Amino acid sequence: MSVLENLEPKNVFHYFEEICQIPHGSGNLDRISGYLEQFAKDRGLFHIRDKANNVIIVKEATTDYENTEPVILQGHMDMVAVKTPGCDIDLQKDALRLKTEGDFVFAEGTSLGGDDGIAVAYILALLDSDDIPHPRIEAVITTDEEVGMDGAVAIDLSMLTAKRMLNIDSEEEGILLTSCAGGLRTDCHLPVTGTDRPADTVCLQLTVSGLMGGHSGTEINKERGNAIKLLGVTLQQLLGRLELNIVDIAGGEKDNAIPIAAHAVVCVKKDQQKMLEAEAARIAEETKKEYQSKEKNLCISIASCDACEEQMFDNESTGRIAGFLTTMPNGVMAMSADIEGLVETSLNAGVMRYACGAKKEVVVSLAVRSAIETAKEKLKLQLDTLTKVFGGYTEAYGDYPGWQYNPDSKLRADMIRIYQELFGKEVRVEALHAGLECGVMISKIPGLDCVSFGPDIFDIHTTEERLSISSTARMWDYLLEILKQK
Repeated sequence: MSVLENLEPKNVFHYFEEICQIPHGSGNLDRISGYLEQFAKDRGLFHIRDKANNVIIVKEATTDYENTEPVILQGHMDMVAVKTPGCDIDLQKDALRLKTEGDFVFAEGTSLGGDDGIAVAYILALLDSDDIPHPRIEAVITTDEEVGMDGAVAIDLSMLTAKRMLNIDSEEEGILLTSCAGGLRTDCHLPVTGTDRPADTVCLQLTVSGLMGGHSGTEINKERGNAIKLLGVTLQQLLGRLELNIVDIAGGEKDNAIPIAAHAVVCVKKDQQKMLEAEAARIAEETKKEYQSKEKNLCISIASCDACEEQMFDNESTGRIAGFLTTMPNGVMAMSADIEGLVETSLNAGVMRYACGAKKEVVVSLAVRSAIETAKEKLKLQLDTLTKVFGGYTEAYGDYPGWQYNPDSKLRADMIRIYQELFGKEVRVEALHAGLECGVMISKIPGLDCVSFGPDIFDIHTTEERLSISSTARMWDYLLEILKQK
């Protein structure tokens, strides 16, 4: 039985539920891309599926709209796929377990993928309709937006005719987004030298958990704790009081999500175990007080490990890793001088892993964002320099441009007017610190007029993500009204 079958708009939630039955985390998009391709084939619609799994579907204008300016409807098919500890869902293979409560749709134990599954659902509902008036629709559904906009960078848009685009990738009703930051990903590689673990040592796991997390663009200004950063600072504090060695270290799941948990397996001499536990408890209490207004469920714990590797990081490597994590910049770097409350430049340490093969190294992946291209490059240079000082090197990828505000946007003016007429109140026009694909699209279609909007989605990129049912309906009505204009 369908979980969402009684929700309105019925066809939108029908397609959203179908999408949620297909695993579609970033990098795992063959099935969802194939589904979209088959959708177009079944309806006889012109379509393209490229080597990057992007899908373009075209539906010609309905009667009386043949001379109306065509429109691009754009969203991305990938989601940030994260789950709670202990959740038995395999996000590479399994469907999401959808639930409803009150006005919200959510997924049990995982993120929901409302970002940007709701855009795809809107688009499919439109393409499937036979009674909705609209101009020529050029639907562009891209891949791997969440890991650097790879699909948007790769896609060929030369066959499109539209010069206006609705990007349905905003998560707050009543706001039109008209510019955004550019970004890139940087991996910091820190080599590690292993050494045999002495027989008179014991292993313990130091864990940071219980953090709120969130989107590293939209929630970065809330100063929430970053588990990787907190773990590094805790290790550095412990090294100031006693000798310990790292055995393993990891944290986070996605570089564009603020990590909610991280851990390090460490070893100490058996006669120092109680001292380590006492110091860890003291630091935990201090840190909890520091974050008591921001992270009410923050937990820093230490517990014995049943099993442990025979090798550990040597003293120098342990010190370098803790030192790098402590001095690594993270969070808001600068606020905009032009737009009150807007983050201008930031970065987020989202993933940390220890590769213990032939080439032993700790890799920290960070998302760098800025509305100013030169500031983005300088922050990358800072990471390059810091990593080099700590004996490592960096790799940058997923570089994408920002989206500059267009003061002469006719589409924005039309959407402001339509919102006022439909809902009887003013819509807010804002810029966004997180990345959107509009900047990439404009670089491929010069003169493209873009606006981004969408329904209310809360706590995106986290396991607390939830989509407002009533807002989804209102923004569907808004979309139909935009398309109905001649």
